[in-house]
Amino acid sequence: MQKPIPAANVDDLQTWVKYKSKMCQSCRGTCCSLPVEVRFADLVRMGVLDEFDAHEQPKRLAKRLMKEGIVGHFNNKTEVYTLSRYANDDCIYLEQKTRLCIIYENRPDTCRKHPMVGPKPNYCAYQPK
Repeated sequence: MQKPIPAANVDDLQTWVKYKSKMCQSCRGTCCSLPVEVRFADLVRMGVLDEFDAHEQPKRLAKRLMKEGIVGHFNNKTEVYTLSRYANDDCIYLEQKTRLCIIYENRPDTCRKHPMVGPKPNYCAYQPK
């Protein structure tokens, strides 16, 4: 039986390490256990929605995406969606065996900007493979 990968510890940022380029290649993808906030443009890039959906009320879109299991939460005030996660907190777009993003080329801005922005800018919850 495969040992579960620990999620990123947002409550203890002291455990995070200073980010260096190419760290991601040897990491287990623990950043992919953090909540991923997305906006409409991200969902379009991801192929979940298309431009025609812009005419739909965001709350209605959120309800539809929640039913589909893509979105786990929606903030009506800010119009920010949070992607669904598995029970172990992994993002639904993180492949469990390889620990790689299955939509990497189309990933949301939150992921593109990590770790430059986030709970501890320029640090990450790096855990070697």
